[in-house]
Amino acid sequence: MNRFLLNRRQALLGAGAAGAMLGLGVPARAQTKVNLGVIRLASHAPSFIAFERGYYKDEGLDVELKYFEAAQPMAVAIASGDADYGVTAMSGGLISLAEKEAVKVIGGALTEEKGLVGAIILASNKAYEAGLTHPKELAGKSFGITTTGSSFHFMAHKIAQANNIPLSEITLRPLQKVGAVVGALTSGQIDAWAIQPSIGKKLIADGAAKQIGLVSDYAPDYQVTTVFTSSNNAAKEREKTQAFIRAYSKAVAEYNAAFVDKSASADEVDALAKICHKYVEADLPFEQAKTNLVEGSMRINNNLALSLNSVTEQLEWFKSEGMVKENITPEMLFDTSYVEIL
Repeated sequence: MNRFLLNRRQALLGAGAAGAMLGLGVPARAQTKVNLGVIRLASHAPSFIAFERGYYKDEGLDVELKYFEAAQPMAVAIASGDADYGVTAMSGGLISLAEKEAVKVIGGALTEEKGLVGAIILASNKAYEAGLTHPKELAGKSFGITTTGSSFHFMAHKIAQANNIPLSEITLRPLQKVGAVVGALTSGQIDAWAIQPSIGKKLIADGAAKQIGLVSDYAPDYQVTTVFTSSNNAAKEREKTQAFIRAYSKAVAEYNAAFVDKSASADEVDALAKICHKYVEADLPFEQAKTNLVEGSMRINNNLALSLNSVTEQLEWFKSEGMVKENITPEMLFDTSYVEIL
């Protein structure tokens, strides 16, 4: 048989097979393996939405979710290659890893916004009854954080600073995990805490704590969480990183419409809430978990835009507290080439 005809027949057979695969909904191109670091919090809802709705696969990414309970271990996993991308708060550990050229912040996620509830400052019932009814009374009290250098630590700093309280006059209690802080607050072992509204409102509704303020009153435009990856991914895996940002951003737009701007249909709100319920507060009845989500969601920046002023302020605070080296520059930590800078 003529070689040209043979090659043509092989090409047609290959095209037919590819078409059949596409007809069956199987991507014709290989999927790139990606591990995504997540925490079972409402602020990570877009991670789960993009996963369940196939947005990662649409971008050629075969994503596996890796679960963490705090920001610091997630940063270590990114640096070691055990995870490719993470969405969590800036921590001293993350910044130190950037100084070692191991990680880069490439975008912004959760943000405090005036007019939205945002993170709630809570007092234990015991402390509230003893007179802790406003953040200005935090001097001499204890405040729960996960780890030194966590977002909770930074929020305590902003609250203390705005109320003219030296942070040294507040006893910070690092308890490693969010669940441990919840337990300490509800049992009166710590006096105060600040946490996302999805958790804070539930504690208030259950009569387990009292609201004494909002973080947005003291830290408006605070970039609470960031998107980060390894320095290698940021520099050498640009197509993969852009694909991840596109997929995640699509889920962010749906999350904001449904839970923050309240512009989505009731059916869409239900559908997204059911996705989130598989990962967040799965032990609660669906309607209760949905209510917590609808009433307690905070904005996530569209297209993962980054508030550079806020994250730079955080970097300078970490340096002033001696938690990271003085020589670390914004250029070491932030790759601003991927998203809009606010």
